[in-house]
Amino acid sequence: MGKKGNAQPKKESNNNTSDNSSQKLKAANSVKVRHILCEKHAKATEALIKLQEGVSFDKVAEAYSEDKAKAGGSLGWMVRGSMVGSFQDVAFQLPPSSTSNPVYSSLVKTNFGYHIIM
Repeated sequence: MGKKGNAQPKKESNNNTSDNSSQKLKAANSVKVRHILCEKHAKATEALIKLQEGVSFDKVAEAYSEDKAKAGGSLGWMVRGSMVGSFQDVAFQLPPSSTSNPVYSSLVKTNFGYHIIM
């Protein structure tokens, strides 16, 4: 019965805070990350323009990304401390999004090149 008592407040909480849920979330220790990596600034800028024009993140990643995450840009779940500084900072600051309604970063420079992070 204790489990049922714990489940009910969670359901009420979720129903009442659908618009404000981000205010009550704890800091994440992992995020599901997609990115587009380009060694050259010009190519990364071109990729960013394609995204801004409405081309899907997956298609832009396939056409422009220069790393193993080329197939849709997915790096999977990444934990804090497993990414380089500026990449990690941006990855954890971005709000959650989906490929149908993406939220992505501007260009992020690391020692690997220029990233667009989603």
